[in-house]
Amino acid sequence: MGVPQFYRWLSERYPCLCETISSEQVPEFDNLYLDMNGIIHPCSHPDDDVVCSERPESEVFDDIAKYIQLLFQIINPKKVLFLAVDGVAPRAKMSQQRSRRFVSSKNSADSIARAEKNGSTIDRSKLFDSNCITPGTEFMARLHDFLTTFVKHKVETDEAWKSIKVYLSGHDCFGEGEHKIMDFIRYAKSRPGYDPNTRHCMYGLDADLIILGTCSHEPHFTLLREEISFTRRRKNQKKKRFDPNDNKFLLLHVSLLREYIDMEFACLKDALGSIYDLESMIDDWVLMTFLVGNDFIPHLPQLHIRSEALPSIFKAYKSSFLQMKGNLFRSSGSIIFIY
Repeated sequence: MGVPQFYRWLSERYPCLCETISSEQVPEFDNLYLDMNGIIHPCSHPDDDVVCSERPESEVFDDIAKYIQLLFQIINPKKVLFLAVDGVAPRAKMSQQRSRRFVSSKNSADSIARAEKNGSTIDRSKLFDSNCITPGTEFMARLHDFLTTFVKHKVETDEAWKSIKVYLSGHDCFGEGEHKIMDFIRYAKSRPGYDPNTRHCMYGLDADLIILGTCSHEPHFTLLREEISFTRRRKNQKKKRFDPNDNKFLLLHVSLLREYIDMEFACLKDALGSIYDLESMIDDWVLMTFLVGNDFIPHLPQLHIRSEALPSIFKAYKSSFLQMKGNLFRSSGSIIFIY
């Protein structure tokens, strides 16, 4: 889910972050990371219809495989492909997931009842239930078997896949997909001989991927995502069946976001001189964005991202920074609340 409305706010405040791409305009990347749940959901059920039409499972799996191949062809990673499926989430996320799935189940039942009342004939046993996209379900076990076979086949038969390292982290490995990706990056950075100029590209639609990419402090980090429109569809306008080839993709340059953050706090850079540290400012910027909510904590009362809460927080931060005698987030991992 990520941070509600964060991507829209970010793209409006820092307008040069994103660029729409074609296959001929993609920069070179070493590593490609796929947050697989961003692929599984749209391939298995439309996002505008609670009552999902009957589709053969094999067709869903084939669409997932086609989408993985499409993303691979767009980015063409030189060293690593990492596919991460959501495993069991941290406890802080479980309550939100449970609530969301109960609501989804109720909405689905209500929609089916309305459709039947209007004369539609629905075979409930053959409808796709999006709640099955949960670690430990039979659907996810079958999908994991399919992905394992698919990856093995590609590595054995495709020259582009043979030349790189391919990792698959399934639903049986705990942690959300994006967090498993970040764990992999942190582990790689801790290894001897790590190249600090490694060019990372992560695919996913969740806005919290932007936060995670920024937290990595990697100088060459980019997000790949579908282009989305902020205009609302008409009430009776339905989205056609998901087709990966119809999507336009864009790159969100986290490396450029680092420069925007540097500009955001330029007044502090002038005041602090040589003791100014961009990496510490980035950590503080991330911490301040959490005040408007994320996947694990709700936003603070009266701090809504759509009511320009973040610029107000940044303004207060800049006006009180010198009195804090240091950054909010310290290298020890502690957060300074009292100063």
